[in-house]
Amino acid sequence: YNEYKSYLRSKYKVIAMGKEKMFDFYNPDNVSAVPLPEPQKDEYPEVAWGVEKYGEPIKKLTIGRPHLGDDDVKVDLDYCGICYSDLSCGSNKIPGYWSKYPCVPGHELVGRVVEVGKNVTEFQVGDKAGIGTYVDTCFECPSCQSGQENYCFQTMVFTYSGTKKFGRVGGNQDIHTFGGYSGSYVCHKRFVYKLPDGMDLQKAGPLLCAGITMFEPLVQHGAMGEKKLKIGIAGVGGLGTMGIKLASAMGNSVTAISSSNRKREAALKKGAENFIAMSEPDAVMKNMMSHDLILDTVPVDHDIKPYLSLLAPGGTLVLIGAGGKPLQFNFVDLLPPKNITASGVGGVATTKHMIQFCFENNVYPDIELITADKLNETWAVLQKEGNSSSIRYVLDIKGSK
Repeated sequence: YNEYKSYLRSKYKVIAMGKEKMFDFYNPDNVSAVPLPEPQKDEYPEVAWGVEKYGEPIKKLTIGRPHLGDDDVKVDLDYCGICYSDLSCGSNKIPGYWSKYPCVPGHELVGRVVEVGKNVTEFQVGDKAGIGTYVDTCFECPSCQSGQENYCFQTMVFTYSGTKKFGRVGGNQDIHTFGGYSGSYVCHKRFVYKLPDGMDLQKAGPLLCAGITMFEPLVQHGAMGEKKLKIGIAGVGGLGTMGIKLASAMGNSVTAISSSNRKREAALKKGAENFIAMSEPDAVMKNMMSHDLILDTVPVDHDIKPYLSLLAPGGTLVLIGAGGKPLQFNFVDLLPPKNITASGVGGVATTKHMIQFCFENNVYPDIELITADKLNETWAVLQKEGNSSSIRYVLDIKGSK
């Protein structure tokens, strides 16, 4: 807890001092780089695809994976979703974050269990399984103990480029974690999710990032309650499309909100009942003060005041898109009283709930399957489109070896 308070003090001190270097994301000096190590004796060699050094393209690598521990599950990977944050991390463009190299991305892992530790009873060899955005937490803080591991006070260990600090990620402790663009992954049982028989594995990976990122705030703010809500989804990209599908499947009235009419038809096909083009003042005026909840997935710096105007009294705006600069609004923008909050992925229990909900309601992302030789090309497409595409690309690992 004291470590977390110290982190907050240092973070807000930087903001208060107005140091522009906080937003100097693209400086190649702001990276952490080490040589790619050979696998140790407590590791096995595994094929992977990643960025070995800053500025280089993705290429095939050999990484070390830890041998199985007593509480671990080894998953032979079939697919890994490709998230926009993979590109951002691989090219050192995550706000306020220094990328670590070599970088093997991927936090939407799907495959089958091939080995379990002696203390593992939850999984059997052959089970379908997934691994999401983090692979370890402290287990002790109030967040971890209440099922909100995603908000661990000491910060979770990310599936890739994470610092191994709690003792449950084995292997070379001097190197950061490597992600799911690889042949297999060994993970503590708490952070491995059993997937139902019959779940579409090709489409399951993005549920562990985009799916839970949208499911968590929907559940948190009453979208699965008895009263059905009027929910706005701002941004109709990969996250927004999942939000539309989930909120609609929960029985709510969904409004897709975008900068123009370009995505109107697509949003309505995905389950939205209403569409607002923010470039049309009449459409904005018509829908003012009418939404109980708005999830803002726009991934770049933008003005949130127009979204606040769409909220009903007591409504809530949830920030999900990862803009970098401080928000600007005044107290008048919050009248009649309304709320602003944020959300980031979800805890283990909520993730399990999300997986079952999506399976039972046939909620999946729209995907395009690629092989590893198309990774650089796919990243170039993502770089051009930003996070605006509703398509989630998925790496076919078995087809890439």
